[in-house]
This record gives sequence, structure tokens and C-alpha cells, in this order.
Amino acid sequence: MKVSQALNLREGLNPNLKEVVKKEILKLLDAGIIYPISDSTWISPVHCVPKKGGITVIKNDKEELIPTRTIVGHRMCIDYRKLNSASRKDHFPLPFIDQMLERLANHPFYCFLDGYSGFFQIPIHPNDQEKTTFTCPYGTFAYRRMPFGLCNAPATFQRCMTSIFSDLIEEMVEVFMDDFSVYGASFSSCLSNLCRVLQRCEETNLVLNWEKCHFMVREGIVLGHKISEKGIELDRAKVDVMLQLPVPKTVKDIRSFLGHAGFYRRFIKDFSKIARPLTRLLCKETDFEFDEECHKSWTLLKDALVSAPIVQAPNWDHPFEIMCDASDYAVGAVLGQKIDKKLNVIYYASKTMDDAQCKYATTEKELLAIVFAFEKFRSYIVGSKVIVHTDHAALRHIFAKKDTKPRLLRWILLLQEFDIEVVDKKGVENGVADHLSRMRVEDMIPINDSMPEEQLMAIMILKESFDEKARLEEVKALRDENLPWYADIVNFMVSGEVPSSFDAYKRKKFFKDARHYYWDEPYCTREDQTAFTGDALLKRMCKEF
Repeated sequence: MKVSQALNLREGLNPNLKEVVKKEILKLLDAGIIYPISDSTWISPVHCVPKKGGITVIKNDKEELIPTRTIVGHRMCIDYRKLNSASRKDHFPLPFIDQMLERLANHPFYCFLDGYSGFFQIPIHPNDQEKTTFTCPYGTFAYRRMPFGLCNAPATFQRCMTSIFSDLIEEMVEVFMDDFSVYGASFSSCLSNLCRVLQRCEETNLVLNWEKCHFMVREGIVLGHKISEKGIELDRAKVDVMLQLPVPKTVKDIRSFLGHAGFYRRFIKDFSKIARPLTRLLCKETDFEFDEECHKSWTLLKDALVSAPIVQAPNWDHPFEIMCDASDYAVGAVLGQKIDKKLNVIYYASKTMDDAQCKYATTEKELLAIVFAFEKFRSYIVGSKVIVHTDHAALRHIFAKKDTKPRLLRWILLLQEFDIEVVDKKGVENGVADHLSRMRVEDMIPINDSMPEEQLMAIMILKESFDEKARLEEVKALRDENLPWYADIVNFMVSGEVPSSFDAYKRKKFFKDARHYYWDEPYCTREDQTAFTGDALLKRMCKEF
């Protein structure tokens, strides 16, 4: 297959850039990586691009701090766009970063190895070498080794590294391109694993860059994350740079800041909810106005990065626990595991809702949060027991219903493949304390701990202080007159207590009626069916009806 070369092959280079190209050509010729070629049907042009350093903050002419990347030189590269458009794509996958970091975490000793000019260690078949021909002011040359810029180069290199260490990966070493991370449960085991990896490199003639290798260390930076025996942390060097960034003044600054902060959103609870004021500024129809709300969001994100927790790798022998919540415009979820009665955080996730989802009812939003969490964490929880903690008690009953809304039914069907146990965060472990903490009591009389739980709804504003017996008699006298008619049902849903005055018949009828009520603080709702369609209808209970 031949593709006409439409790129400008005669683009000029100034003397400084020509010197950069000349040095690179001489270095590659001396190493035998390239060779002169007279002609080829595949010719690509040479470009020189700035070699940028890390992000730093400098002052401009107006003495304003602006973020920028320092240019430390120039690099010669080949524009292979036309060759790439005619190439058959290689879809060999790269390792999942999160899963690789979790396998590396929680080990006491590590060794980090780096390949020396990794791509140049992969030879090109002689019949394909002429396809890599490039032209420059000093002639036309072709590569004997795989160059940068080819669309299939990363997949080819990862396949080679995976085949070399195929029996060692996930046992003692993790491979991501030319970065090799060796680990062990003790000093001797890590040293033994390192010997096996180095022996494999020697057998396959894989060359390492000793200047970038680190041996027998307690922690290290892997793909922008710090791994250690404690778990997975952020790279503090990158966070320190973000803390020095000035207040964003353009949409580009907002997008850059959210991009850098979003890389660590796994460590930030409710990231989407916090960043909502900033993300609104990215809309094309929105005028850029960095107001107080945006400044607060910007500050909260920076504070969240500073105080980010250490996340843990999952323990596949324990059940997973998911905490879900939904606000007016965002849903959030936390994946964790309770080990030794301590909840270990594995992953934070969140997302903003679109305009249609923002109009959902409370029950639908809570279920949407659960569906989002299970889709996000599916690779972790499939095949394991999952305990879901949610604010909405009605969700426990929706899973057992067959006549709910079609949208809810579709979501419930998506969750059928998982082993789920739904737990209401309100009133389960300490229902009385939770209920009392949400009630408004304006008198100064202290709460009596010995008060029966069924009398919780009977707390009234009393004008004077009197003894316990008179207080209970006053409460009983006012109960029927001042309490809403559904008070017994609310007390039952919160504390599980049934009024002691009920006989067997009343208790049976009470249990039958209570099935149709849901308590979502501070409202009590009843589920009825419409007479015409039979659809479920939630009605909010009032004191008067």
C-alpha cells in the first residue's frame, strides 16, 4: 500500500535547530541505529520540538505569578503521521494502572529498574526498515531499531516486555513499558526476586539504565503515585507544584487545574461535587467569572489534595462495602473494606448529574448513586459479597418489589448479577441516638436516657421542671392530642419497637400496615397504587390526615 506524502518535506531549520539535528544524527549513526538510504517510497520529515521540564511558577512582566513549563532544550523527532495512517493498528493492551499499583502496594521492600532507550532495543525487520525513512538537511536515513512516533511502537514494546517476564509478572515484578518494579515480602525474598529478574534481562539481552535504578528501598514513585508498605499515596512533589499555582484567570487555567487535580480524584471524596463551580466555567455558553463560590471550590480541592488519605489495596478474602450518597446535582460513592473493625478506603468516585437526572425523585437519585458505584467498581466487586450503605431506607424495599417504575426496574436488573446487601445508614446500628440527634428540642430540660423508645415522638416543650413521674404522666396525657397519627409507625421504623399496649390482633394489623410506609428523615411516606393504572404512588404523610 502506498500513500502519497503530503507533508512539507522542505521545511527549513534555523542554525540552532540544525545543530540539534546534526548531533542526534551523528549519535544514532555511531550507535548503528540508523543508516543512510538513497531513496524510499516512504519519506517522513524531521521536526524539532521543545524539551520541557517540570511545571513551575514564574513572574511575568506585570509581576504576576503564572504556571509554566521550563524549556531545557530541543528534541529531534520524526513526523510519521502518513505512515501511521496506512499502518494496521496493534491493540495489545497496556496494564491497568490502578490494578498494577494495588498489586505493588503493601510490601516492605522494592527494587525499581529502568530500561535503557527501550524502543531502540527492538529491531525492525529488514523488509520494513525502509518504511521508517526520514529526510533532514544532512540526507535521508532509515532506522534499524524501532523509533519513537510509530503508532504501534508502545503496543509492540509492551508485548515484548510481557513475553520476557510472562511467568514473573504479578508474582514478583510489575512491568509498565520500560519501568520494572520488583517487590518482596522480606529483604531476602526481594533480593531473590531481583536476581531472577536480572538473570532474565541478561538472557534476553535487555539493557538497563543503572543511573535510574533503585535497589532495596522502602518506597518509590510509580506512575505518579507513591507506593509503600502503608498503601498508595499521592506524589507529594506534584501536589506541591499545584499548591503554588495562582488563581485561575482563564478557561485554559481552569481546565489545566482540573486536569491535574482530576488525576488524583481517586483520593478525593466527592470530587465532582466540590469541583462543580469550576466545571461550570468550562461550558461554552457560560461567561468566565471566577466568583467567591469558584474560589472556595478551588481552595477546597487544594486542601483535599494536601489531606488526601492513603488508600489500600483490596483484600479479596473479605466482603466489600460501598457507601453511596446523592445530592441535588452529584452522586458519590466510596469503596472500602472493613478489616479488624476498621474501614479501609480503596477508591473514591463521584460524578455530576445531567439536567434530566437532577429532576429525579430522592429515591431515584439514591438508586442512581448505587448503579453508578457498581458500574465504577465492577472490576472489584463482581463475584464478591457487597454491603451497600445508603441514606434512603426505601431502597431496601424496592429490590423486593415488582411493580415499580420501569427506570428503577432496569437499574435493579443491572444489579442482579451482584451479591448485594442493602443497609440503611440511619437508625441501624444506633437508631435511638441517630433519631434524637436529628430532633429539635428547644427547652433546656435534659433528655432522660431511661425514657422508653416508643415515647420518642412525645418529646414536648415543657415550661417547668418537675419529677419523673409527673413528667411521664404529662407526656402520656398530651400524646394523643399533639402527636401525628403515624408516630407509632415512625418509632417502629426507627427503633424497631412496637407499642406495649397493643394486643396480638393490633400487633398483627400494625405489622401489615407498616409495610407500606417509608421513613426518610424528616418525612414519612406511604406507598399506594393508583386506581386506574395500578402504578405505585408515594404520598407524604401529614399530621392533619
